[in-house]
Amino acid sequence: MRHVVVIGAASGAGAPDPATAEGPDALRHYRVFHDAPLQHVEWDAILRVPRALRGTPLQAVASLCARLAAEVDSVLQAGRFPLVVGGDHACAIGTWSGVHRARAAAGPVGLIWIDAHMDSHTFATTPSGRIHGMPLAALLGHGDAALTDIDGTAPKLLPGHVCLIGVRSYETGEAALLKQLGVRVFTMDEVKRRGLAAVFDEALALVRRAAGGYGVSVDLDALDPDEEPGVGTPVPDGLRRAELAGALAQLADDPAFVAMEIVEYNPKRDRGHATADAAGALVDAIAPRPREET
Repeated sequence: MRHVVVIGAASGAGAPDPATAEGPDALRHYRVFHDAPLQHVEWDAILRVPRALRGTPLQAVASLCARLAAEVDSVLQAGRFPLVVGGDHACAIGTWSGVHRARAAAGPVGLIWIDAHMDSHTFATTPSGRIHGMPLAALLGHGDAALTDIDGTAPKLLPGHVCLIGVRSYETGEAALLKQLGVRVFTMDEVKRRGLAAVFDEALALVRRAAGGYGVSVDLDALDPDEEPGVGTPVPDGLRRAELAGALAQLADDPAFVAMEIVEYNPKRDRGHATADAAGALVDAIAPRPREET
């Protein structure tokens, strides 16, 4: 039995549309995460940015991420499986800092980053200044110290244990950083050419080399907005829900799979809760399967 603890990260401070902060409350209200025969799901806290920091995005993100890292660490130390629900993708700094802390004794952590964007800018390269475009760079140790030094100065992820899937919108500066570091990027063009199943198999082989286990961060804008419109920054020609759920089902019984994150749900852009239901379907997909008796 996997015991999933859902932690909300209700921040829109890193994004251009602050409505992503409403995502965790909406997903809890819609009750899209369900128990399965071998997976119990319960909600924990929904963390929020202190009112005094809401006008200062860098401090707002740093504060929320520090608290989120502690919460994720606590859930893992209790033998549970943390599922972080955002909020904008800047919260990933807190999620994977917490996983890094909890798994440090076992070794480095791997991460599959499923996203239409690279999220690997720093303040030196970003054209927008938005922090939700920076979390992966920060986790790899690049960027402002307020972000990179959450839960310690060491990088929380190593480039050889990280890969991106579904990328189709990015800028030169962040692409150059990931290329310099040697991070494997599966663009949407490659996914279409090879098929998601083949790409996902390669991604899993890469992250499973990390001795501390691995996780998955899903930005819902990786999905095609024709099917799932309720996201912070939609980009055409994305993954299909059923296709991604099928790939994630491979993780259901893997003990090395230690945490998951689903972010950038924007309820104000959704149609008939379609994208909220997609988030639920992705969590259903990772539920362990009962073994057949022989």
